[in-house]
Amino acid sequence: MEPEVFEKWMMIALVGGLMAFMAFIIWDLAKKSKAGRLGTAILFLGLGLCLFAFLAKPIIGYIIEVSQGIPH
Repeated sequence: MEPEVFEKWMMIALVGGLMAFMAFIIWDLAKKSKAGRLGTAILFLGLGLCLFAFLAKPIIGYIIEVSQGIPH
């Protein structure tokens, strides 16, 4: 396996694991603070927004490349 392919898969796996762990931390924080449904939603919205942005960046980049005809 070439190093570039290995790096790509490890980036996906490890960053994905880190994001899942961060979601667990937010959920645990909401549970321990007895935030309720609205409080939990606000916590996930506020603290989880960076996770969404990290996921959205490559998707938006791909959409722009395809619409402009840029080869990947």
